[in-house]
Amino acid sequence: MAYKGSMPIVRPFVGLLYAPQVAGPLASLTAPPYDVISPADQARYYRVSPYNIARVILGKDEPNDDEGDNKYSRAAASLRAWREQGVLRPTPEPCVYPYELRFRLGGRWRRVRGVVAEVELEPWGGSIVPHERTIPGPMDDRLRLLRSVRTNLSPVYGVFAGPSPPLAAFLDEAMASRPHREAIDEAGTGHRLWVCPRGWEALVGALANDPLLIADGHHRYTVALAYREEMRSRLGPGPWDGMMMLVVDSVTEDPRVLPIHRVLLEGPVPPAPEGERVRDMAELLASLRDEDVTFGMVSNEDGESVHRVASLTGPPPTVCALHTQVLDPAGASPANLRFVPDSVVAEWAVLSGEACVSYLLPPTRVERVWDVVRSGRRLPEKSTYFWPKPRTGMVIRPLTP
Repeated sequence: MAYKGSMPIVRPFVGLLYAPQVAGPLASLTAPPYDVISPADQARYYRVSPYNIARVILGKDEPNDDEGDNKYSRAAASLRAWREQGVLRPTPEPCVYPYELRFRLGGRWRRVRGVVAEVELEPWGGSIVPHERTIPGPMDDRLRLLRSVRTNLSPVYGVFAGPSPPLAAFLDEAMASRPHREAIDEAGTGHRLWVCPRGWEALVGALANDPLLIADGHHRYTVALAYREEMRSRLGPGPWDGMMMLVVDSVTEDPRVLPIHRVLLEGPVPPAPEGERVRDMAELLASLRDEDVTFGMVSNEDGESVHRVASLTGPPPTVCALHTQVLDPAGASPANLRFVPDSVVAEWAVLSGEACVSYLLPPTRVERVWDVVRSGRRLPEKSTYFWPKPRTGMVIRPLTP
């Protein structure tokens, strides 16, 4: 097994919630996780409200920045000011926060439900396990921000194997009433949050025999571990021993695992199965199947853009086979790859001449990710795109009173 230990420890926490009567509509205040915000998105979030959480999670560098005045200190100052002005208000007591994502995918409406709670941090490999390798780049930035704001701004997304009928019953009961906060994001996904000071024991029971797999937020979890060690060495135990997490039953809720495509920026193009040429991108995407370890390629052949579909060997997920059989033997590294969830962007990188080849991957399933983890392995960097993601700003967890 890739994990050992007892069970993840979960608790309620005093959360900070936006006060819409002061700050305005919640849809103008929230944002996706920092690492999926483009520069154009960042400008738009800044524009829609002076209280949008993007101003904190993704600050802007200014020409005269120094150690005392920079995007991290400005983020902390914004949070302090918002609390003083009543823009953000604490819950009266520790609570857990049932959370629902409602969205359209594949032509029909779906939903994923979970609970936002405080989860005690522990080193990787105990009852909390990663599923993919991480890229070192964002670590320093996120640690500097956490040191400054002393707040969990975005929930890490965790899934356990399930099923847990008691947790499903708790969610049914909590969600029978009107949500305390709700918003619809730019992709049409509905985000609804409830505030529950009671009943969180159902979550403890749900995790009694299951490890918790980090679906999204490996960098944030790793940074939280580093911050915990810093604070323990100075002050001992404290609120930095835990972090905010959305916990989801992966069997009952069946969250969607979309692909992250690979764009190779510079040649030579690695040897790969030639595959079958298809008409266009629509036909390529329709032909991808994770169970058959089938992937697509967009490349230039003698000045002509060509779409192909090919199959690899071995079990899914297809992204693992692509790396072990094509990319890794050729020495392709994260420095020479772009990771994009949007297939249109992956195709355009080749059509525009920015890249020499793009590899298009199919969606996979949570149980296939679990199979990799249980075998003691990890998926390559940026392998899965659990979608939709919880919205940053629905609730945040301060590490100070």
